[in-house]
Amino acid sequence: MEVPPAFKPYGLAHLVIIGLTISLPFMLAAFVRKSRWPRGERIIGKLFAALLILNYVGYEIYLASTQGLAWQKALPFQLCDWAMVTIIVALLTGRLRWLEVAYFWGIGGTLQAILTPDLKFAFPHIAFFTFFIAHCGIVVAIAFMMIMKRFRPHWSSIVRTFAWSELYFALTIAVDLITGENYGYLLHKPAAASLLDMLSDNWVPYILQMHLLALIFFVVLYLPFAIYDAITSARNKLI
Repeated sequence: MEVPPAFKPYGLAHLVIIGLTISLPFMLAAFVRKSRWPRGERIIGKLFAALLILNYVGYEIYLASTQGLAWQKALPFQLCDWAMVTIIVALLTGRLRWLEVAYFWGIGGTLQAILTPDLKFAFPHIAFFTFFIAHCGIVVAIAFMMIMKRFRPHWSSIVRTFAWSELYFALTIAVDLITGENYGYLLHKPAAASLLDMLSDNWVPYILQMHLLALIFFVVLYLPFAIYDAITSARNKLI
C-alpha cells in the first residue's frame, strides 16, 4: 500500500486553505448583501451547520470502518468540537450569546489549529479534507455570522466565555484521566509545533499557564473592539 504524503506546514495547499479561510466569509457576506436575497443569510448558515455536522459524523464513520476506532478516541472533547457545537447552535438559532462563545473559542483556539495543524497526511488524503473542513468551516462560519449580524463582543463576553472554558477544562481533564487520551492537549503538549511548546513541561504549571494563555487570547481578541470604541468616543467628543 502506498504511503500517503506527509503534511508540510505552509506548503502550497496549506497557504491556499489559509487564504480561503480569510477571504470566504467576506465574499459570502458581500454576495448576500449585493444579491438582496432575503433568505440568503439563513440558508448559508444552515448549509454551514449541515457541512460541519456531516463532516464530523462522516469522518468518525470512516475511522471506525477503516481503523476500528475505539470509543475512547471518538469522544467530542477537543475544544474545536465544542466550538463547532456553539457555532452550529448560533447558526440555527441566531442567538448571539452562542456566537460570542464561538468567537473566542473558534478564533482563539480553532484558528491556531489552522495555522499550526496537528495533521499527519497532506492533500489529497481524506484526513486533510476533514481536518480543514472542520476547522476552517468553524472560523468561516463565525466570521460570516459576525459580519452579517454586525456582532461585537463586550468585556462581559470574556467573563462568560472564560466560565464556559472552565467547564470545558474540568470535564475534559476528567475524560482524559479516565480514557488515557489527550483531548484539548490537557495532559501533554501536541506532537506538532504550537504555542503550547512555550509552556512548562510539568503538568500543574502547564495547566495554569494554559488558563493564563486562554485569558490572554480572549483579551487580545477583544482589543480591536475596545480600540474602536475608544477612537469612536474620542471622535464624538471632538465633534
